[in-house]
Amino acid sequence: MTSPSRSSFSKSLFAVSTLGLLMGTPMAHAQAPIAPDKAQLAHLCKSCAFVSRVHTELRQGEASGVGVVGGAVIGGLLGNRLGGGTGRALTTAGGAVAGGYAGNEIEKNSKKRQVWVVNLVYRDGSRHSREFGQDQQLRAGDVVSMREGRLIRQ
Repeated sequence: MTSPSRSSFSKSLFAVSTLGLLMGTPMAHAQAPIAPDKAQLAHLCKSCAFVSRVHTELRQGEASGVGVVGGAVIGGLLGNRLGGGTGRALTTAGGAVAGGYAGNEIEKNSKKRQVWVVNLVYRDGSRHSREFGQDQQLRAGDVVSMREGRLIRQ
């Protein structure tokens, strides 16, 4: 009689694990990078840079713990309903752990944000990336300088 509850628990755990995997990793959208030649770099002013690439990325949000607690409570309740007899404590604990993990991942994914990453090449050939919370309206091939925390097209 305990095998159906173990089977149900295994199916629930598999479903929660699969959900976590499907929520995935941030995806990036990008334009092809452009490499400046030596002549282009030589014509840059001291504070200017060549934009070699601009792309967007999704950043996962920070979890506050609310998702863990809520997921653990719901997972524990569901695990408690699935278990029977001596297996009830095991399914309750397993459901709480799986629910806590799923709740944490759901909370982080619900707080995702998009960032714009601008790859720059400076006059000396050094490379740096800048990350912005909004589109700077720049494209690969632009020449820019930094003013007051913003990249300004020259």
